[in-house]
Order: sequence, then structure tokens, then C-alpha cells
Amino acid sequence: MSDIDDIGEVEVIVQSEDDKTAPQCPHGPTVLFQVTCEGTRNGRRFYACSACRDRKECNFFQWENEKISEAKLLAREQHNSSKRPRCTHAEYCARFREFVSLPLDQKRFCVDCQILLLPEEWSEHASHQALNDDITVARLRRPSLLLCPLENKKSNAQYLFADRSCHFLLDVLSGLGFQKILCVGTPRLHEMIKMRSTERTDAMRSLLLDIDFRYSQFYGKDEFCHYNMFNHHFFNGEEAYRVFLDFLTEGGAKAVMVADPPFGGLVKLLGDTFSKISETWRQLQGTASDVSEMPMIWIFPYFFEARILDCFPSFTMLDYQVDYDNHPLYKHGTSGRKQSPVRLFTNLCPKDIILPPEEGYRFCSICNRYVSAENRHCPECDACTSKNGRGWKHCSQCGKCVKPSWQHCSPCDRCVLPGHQCGQTGCYHCGSPGHKHRACPNKKDLQQHRRRKDTPRLFHHDSGKNKPAKKKGHRKRKT
Repeated sequence: MSDIDDIGEVEVIVQSEDDKTAPQCPHGPTVLFQVTCEGTRNGRRFYACSACRDRKECNFFQWENEKISEAKLLAREQHNSSKRPRCTHAEYCARFREFVSLPLDQKRFCVDCQILLLPEEWSEHASHQALNDDITVARLRRPSLLLCPLENKKSNAQYLFADRSCHFLLDVLSGLGFQKILCVGTPRLHEMIKMRSTERTDAMRSLLLDIDFRYSQFYGKDEFCHYNMFNHHFFNGEEAYRVFLDFLTEGGAKAVMVADPPFGGLVKLLGDTFSKISETWRQLQGTASDVSEMPMIWIFPYFFEARILDCFPSFTMLDYQVDYDNHPLYKHGTSGRKQSPVRLFTNLCPKDIILPPEEGYRFCSICNRYVSAENRHCPECDACTSKNGRGWKHCSQCGKCVKPSWQHCSPCDRCVLPGHQCGQTGCYHCGSPGHKHRACPNKKDLQQHRRRKDTPRLFHHDSGKNKPAKKKGHRKRKT
């Protein structure tokens, strides 16, 4: 698969839920892709991991019609087994009950292995870094602060909501009468719901679906399911799927789904999964509800708006800016951006979601929704058009609002950044209109040329260990 990106464009092929032919990798059923080479009409299909774009994380690859030997199938199954959690969910639950009953001075957490340690296991982890101070019940209720976040941007990036965003979401959803929240990839929101349940008698209930199996250590089987949102796969099989179904139906309480996928994930796969969840919810409602979609909030950057609306035309993007505690940019404070690009996409009525006025949000009576402070209503577009939270300007030639830094280019007949190259279409590398940059026949030569040209700048931010070795025979000239 290493050469796939070099020979053509790759697109995902969404298969029906009844199709069980996809082989499995450690992350569940793989996804079918198609690569189309330059100069050909028909593409060639292959299976690859649904969750990981980085082959260092998961190197599964198989052509669609490839015949796999028994030996290779056996080796694949052994590899998949080696990647599974060391304990079952039931065993993790039993360990947690035993751990909670221990005296405070005997509670330890292995930072290297990311597991709660029982006294008989201390010797096995003697050389590891361990936490043994103040592992109280209150701290165990917030496992996201105890576990190290997974931050591989190409696979399982795990950025955690700031408390500000969690409180906002819970206050809004509680005010709208929701009593159950299906938390898809939102562990911080789930744990805050659990904490509120100890303080209020009318608190919400939640079920966390997440690919991070480490949460099995802290939550029971009716609170957490090990789950891959890119292929709608429950790792614990029918038992976990039944927990999911029971949560959607139990008590007849009003339910909503809140999903926060990795930003590098394929929107097409996520849309397919969320559609399946919505359809399952709709079928479970029977004739009691005439609503066609489950109430949903999909949290994603604003520049994916068009793709998300292709999946869910009923969605609206709200102006509220979601921030994260452990993201280097998308958070409040001096170290983050002043404007987070992460938004709420929802099929809930926009006017019912009151954005906090203390953060500068205001109500637009024409659009009938809350908008950011600088998002001014455009009379020509008849909408508050800003996407990034800053004021936009209307271009009469384009017939729409654009970012204030953009200027209209007559040769290109559109608004673009100043200093752009007119007519730059087709290949990004060589400029040829006959192909895209992924299929550029000169790609490797151009990359090598740029690498040689830019060598002195490649190591600008290095500490020195990666600098090129000095050539023999050259000495530093005295100054």
C-alpha cells in the first residue's frame, strides 16, 4: 500500500451493513477503498484499516479479490489477538471493585502500562513509573485526568473537552429536556454526566462508546462499550450491542447523541455510522414518534461543513466555538488560538440553543439563531455568513460573503488570497491540468529537488541532533 498514494486518487466505498465479507484488522472490519490510476477508467479496490490513516499504527492491506493463504490468515488472527485488551470488560470491572476497596496507601496506577495496580502486581511493575498519591474515589471518577491522552493525529487523536464546553453542552441539553446522552468519543462529557448524577436526583444518564479500551477499567458494562465509530463495530460483540440497544430504549427517556470524532477521520465513514445509529434509534421508537432522525450533535471543524451537510442535509452549523484542554491550538488562553475552528453541527432547532452572552454571542432576530459577536447579518445574502467567528465582507462579483483578507481576482473570477498564482488548477506539484498531485508522474523528482533546495531550512527547529554531518575537509572559518 505504500505506493497507493503515488499512483492515483483514493476514495472510500461504503458497503451495506449486511455485507460481512470485509476482513478484520485489530480495529474491527476493514473498509473498502478504490484507487483510480491516471489514464484508466476503472479503479482497483483494496481493504485497509477503518480507524488509522498511518500505516505505522495499522499496516493492514489486502486487494479486494486477493486470495489469502491459510498460514497468512492464521498469522493475521494471531496478530489481531495480540492487540486485544489484556482483560475482558467483566475482569476489568472485578479489578476495579477490588481496587476501590483497598486502603488509600495501597492504591497505585502504573503510568507506563496505564492500568490500575493491585498489590500482588506491584513487583511486576517495580521499574515503571507509578502514581500512588491521592488516588481517591473522586479522582477515579475523572479517569480522563488519570489516563494519558492518545494524540496520534492520523489514528486515535484524543482531545478532551475543556470543562467550559462540557458545562455548556450539558446545560443546553438538560434545558431541552434530554435525559440520556449517547457519548460517542466524548469521555470527558461522559464523566461529567456521571459526576452530576451523584449531585442531582434528576441527573442525566449516559453511555460512552469509545475506541480507547482503557476506560473499561473505570466503567461498568452498562456505562461503556469498546467501539470503533468508523465502522460501527462493537468489540465485545452481541453483548455490547445489546447494551447499546437497551440504552436507546430503556425507560422511554428522551435521548440525544453527541459525537466528537478525530478531525482526521473520513467524514463519509462517520456519516454512514451516525446514520446507522439514527436509523436504529428510529426503528426502536416504533410508531410512537414521527421524527425521522435521532437528535444529534456532531462536533467538527467548520471547514468540513459542506461534507457534513452532504451526509445530513437537516444539520445546521452553530457559531459556538468548542475548545479542548490538551489541544495545542483549540483552547482558550494565551497558548491557543483566539478563535477555535471547532463547531457544533446539529439537527436540533438552532434558536433553542442559547449561546452564552458572557462570551460575546448574541441573537440574530432575522436568522432566528445565536451568532458570534463579529458575525454580522449580510442584507445581500440575508444571513449571518461568517464561518470562522470573524467579520466577513460581501463580494458583489462573487455574489457571496468571503473572508476579509480575500480579494476578487478577475482572471480567476473568484475571491482568493492576495499574491496567489492565477490559473493554478490541476496538479499542485507541476501545474499540469491533466492530473492531480497524488498521481503526478514527476512527484518524486520534484520532492527530491525541493528537499535538496530546502536542506538548510529542514532542521531550523531541531535541537542539533538531526543536523547534517559536516563534510570532511571543511573547517569552520574564524571570524
